[in-house]
Amino acid sequence: MAPPRNRPPSAPVRRAAERALAEDRWRRDVTSRAVVSASQRATGRISAQASGVVSGLDVAEAVARAAGLQVRRRAREGDAVRRGSVVLELSGNARALLAVERTVLNFLMHLSGVASATAAARAAVGVDGPAVYATRKTLPGLRDLEKDAVRHGGGRPHRRDLSDGILVKNNHLALVPLRTAVERARRWARGRTVQVEVRTLAEARAAVEAGADALLIDNATPARARGIVCGLAAAGQRDGVHIELSGGITPANARSYRATGANAVSLGSLTHSAAALPFHMTVVPDR
Repeated sequence: MAPPRNRPPSAPVRRAAERALAEDRWRRDVTSRAVVSASQRATGRISAQASGVVSGLDVAEAVARAAGLQVRRRAREGDAVRRGSVVLELSGNARALLAVERTVLNFLMHLSGVASATAAARAAVGVDGPAVYATRKTLPGLRDLEKDAVRHGGGRPHRRDLSDGILVKNNHLALVPLRTAVERARRWARGRTVQVEVRTLAEARAAVEAGADALLIDNATPARARGIVCGLAAAGQRDGVHIELSGGITPANARSYRATGANAVSLGSLTHSAAALPFHMTVVPDR
């Protein structure tokens, strides 16, 4: 059983909880105020309705505590859960419990969906396959929580924002020649990796020759990705170059990319379209 949380929530968690509560106007729950006695106390047990990986316990607890509820954790972030597994118990004023029910469940369902999708992708590529990266294709305002959910599922959050690394994409190269772009990027790098988006072996070789540290092979089939990696190796340009694959990769097809020779696969679907893992709260009145 997980110990109670004994540290304050992080700033991103606190802000997300506050925004979500304000959005739902939890203090103005007219149904609960009309139906439930102000003195009524109750306990809500939150359980998984399907198997997966749990995430979002930190923000769920922050929501509950903001409403004056007591929280008992029955799981840890990143735990595998099965249908019926109880992950949280909330207790206190029944009106407050009912008012925050949906907000708590929304966070748990979405973030556990992200963690579960990440775990599925990690299992698909195998322990000896490429690392599983998230992308910046996150829901506005939830990036830090979603990146944490990716960690809970066994993936890597990758770049958090535009300041984390230099990625020269095709739209940059529509404005600036490749060699010029890489030279300028290296002057700005200050220890950061300089990565270039490519789609063909010729582009990959040119990027390495220009001084790129890493390549992002975009929208390649497994066969074409492997061809580019092998082509670089044959030209003596593979060593020391980090290769990431991106574009159209999902947990369902990630297995086909495990033998491409790439260092990582990045999946936007982990955050922008992960299916929610269902949770339910059962309320029991305190006697």
